[in-house]
Amino acid sequence: MDISKHGGDIYSVSRIGENLLDFSSNVNPMGLPKRAVKILKNSISGYFAYPDINCTYLKKSISEFESITEKNILCGNGAADIIYRISYALRPKRALLLAPTFSEYELSLINVDCKIDYYYLRSESDFILDEKILKEIDKIDILFICNPNNPTGKILEKELLIKIAKKCLEINCVLVIDECFNSFLENPNKFSLKDQLYNFDNLIILKAFTKFFAMAGLRLGYCLSSNEDTLKRITKAGQPWSVSTPAQLCGIEVLKDEEYLKKTVAENIKERLYLSVSLRNLGLIVYESDANFILFKCENINNLHELLLNKKILIRNCENFRGLNNNYFRIAVKSHLDNLTLIETLKEIL
Repeated sequence: MDISKHGGDIYSVSRIGENLLDFSSNVNPMGLPKRAVKILKNSISGYFAYPDINCTYLKKSISEFESITEKNILCGNGAADIIYRISYALRPKRALLLAPTFSEYELSLINVDCKIDYYYLRSESDFILDEKILKEIDKIDILFICNPNNPTGKILEKELLIKIAKKCLEINCVLVIDECFNSFLENPNKFSLKDQLYNFDNLIILKAFTKFFAMAGLRLGYCLSSNEDTLKRITKAGQPWSVSTPAQLCGIEVLKDEEYLKKTVAENIKERLYLSVSLRNLGLIVYESDANFILFKCENINNLHELLLNKKILIRNCENFRGLNNNYFRIAVKSHLDNLTLIETLKEIL
């Protein structure tokens, strides 16, 4: 099983000049905010210079946005960059991962010869994590949790997250909470551990501009931690100029766009409901999601990915996620017109 494959790989499956409707990548369908486009155009003349190695003004903007001190923020070339830096910096000997979940945690740990244990989430339990995991947090150095989880879209209640953080602290285990999809939630702060950051020096929170602000091509992410020593080690594990000038400028601008933030959340909730209901009406097994994507199961057709690709629609085949098989698929929540096109095409196929 090749776990390195991801959604959004339009380059491998499309011919030059061919337009694919990409449901495999969970990027905001509203596109890059207009103020980010404007700053990109107006700042081209300054791209000859090296970027700010400390991301000074970007950190200031993130600090104001997250209500976290600047010294507790580290910026990187997307969340994936920081995931690998964490593994390279901390060199854990043993890790615990959920399955299914985002594959880059596993790939980064493999690179440092870390032994990995897996906690399998079950379809009969709707892929929801419960307190049974607390018994498995033992003799491990690091635990990654994606909240909401990718590809299931399930959120973990803060009460359980705090119990997990406490258990990890007791055994000197680093807890990495990936909140890259948290901004799509109706009440993101309710499910974030950001307010617990200064209570747990073993806690690292991952965030990214990639999905919510449609900046996948620009690459920008950051992490939060109250442990300054840990942040220094993670910083040293990567290259100095990891965040480009265009990415820094865009990051500063998009965090100011409150209208974009509100509209994105509202549209995502509305269109996710439309897709969930429509998929169920087609006889598909749909797993309720709180993120900007939906996991579903098609029991009768296991080549749905190829059938849709023939119709120039790309969805995420989830067979390379641990715990899933070729009957599972993930789709992004896109604009209503795109969502309607997908549903109508599925009606033809099914």
